[in-house]
Amino acid sequence: MTDARYLDDAATHKFEATVETVRGSDRVVLDRTYFYPTGGGQPHDTGTLSVEGERLAVTDVRKRDRIEHVVAGDAPEPGTTVTGRVDAVRRRAHSRYHTAQHLLSAVLLDEFDAETTGNQLYADHAHLDCAYDRFDGDDLQTIETRLNGLVASDLPVRWYSLDREKAEATLDPERTRLHLLPDSIREVRIVEIGDADDPFDRTACAGTHVSATGDIGAVSVTGRTTQGSAHERVNFVLE
Repeated sequence: MTDARYLDDAATHKFEATVETVRGSDRVVLDRTYFYPTGGGQPHDTGTLSVEGERLAVTDVRKRDRIEHVVAGDAPEPGTTVTGRVDAVRRRAHSRYHTAQHLLSAVLLDEFDAETTGNQLYADHAHLDCAYDRFDGDDLQTIETRLNGLVASDLPVRWYSLDREKAEATLDPERTRLHLLPDSIREVRIVEIGDADDPFDRTACAGTHVSATGDIGAVSVTGRTTQGSAHERVNFVLE
């Protein structure tokens, strides 16, 4: 199984790895990787895999039974040592938006008792779906003000792994949303924002994040749309 190093270290963008196998002609499986695969509303990383002076563009990263790196060109042979380089600008944008989404989920729960039902982020905008009847202009202004207050507070962001049974027994189910995970997952990755003894938000998440809310930058709530009966979508962009 590929060692998914991005789960512990979201700041490393260059690394060496060994090709374990090649699927088809363009899907490379490595023994370790810092490339994030599409999942949890976060798009995949891009970048390059280099071997003997040749750089292959990584155009897609998928997680199936293994993590597959789709390359443009002929994949290197199994056993080859490669140098991976993650597009740091794209990764940082996704990390900022994913951390902002956590803040937004927590604010919506605190202010409106609106539980997040889905989200999708990109490098330049994002949206979040939640269970709520209808937000008005004042609601959106309240959301934006609270989000920017949390950014200005520069709260620490940290992540760690926890046994699922312990997590279910000790953590707030509304915040962690562990019920959304398959039963087969017995160890969960927890992301916390704020003071360790009384965090503002604590939830299960396998995405990448910035190390403090101040790294998110200013948040602008750009609007809302109805997503069917009693569901709303909140759209936002970062400075």
